[in-house]
Amino acid sequence: MDFESVHYIEKPLSASNLRQLLHSAGLKPQEALRKNELAYQEHVAGKDLNDAQLIQLMTKYPELIQRPIVVHGKKAVLARPIDKLSELDIV
Repeated sequence: MDFESVHYIEKPLSASNLRQLLHSAGLKPQEALRKNELAYQEHVAGKDLNDAQLIQLMTKYPELIQRPIVVHGKKAVLARPIDKLSELDIV
C-alpha cells in the first residue's frame, strides 16, 4: 500500500490540522499526549489546561503527540497497538 509519512517534528502541524486529525481519530487532546516526554512534565503536568491550550502546546512541542496516527480516507486511528489499524479496514 502506498502511504505518505508526515515528519511533524520537522514541519509541525497547525492547530487546525491537529484539531482535525484528532477529531478524525475520535481523540481528545488529552488522549493523544505522550506523558513521558520532558515537555509534558514542563508544560502540562499538574496544570488544568483546556483542549485549546493543549492543542497549542502540542503544536509548539510536537513531541507531545502520540504516534503513529494513521489516516485512511476521512478516518484516523492512533495505531497503538498496531491492531488498531483494523479499524481502518486496510489490514
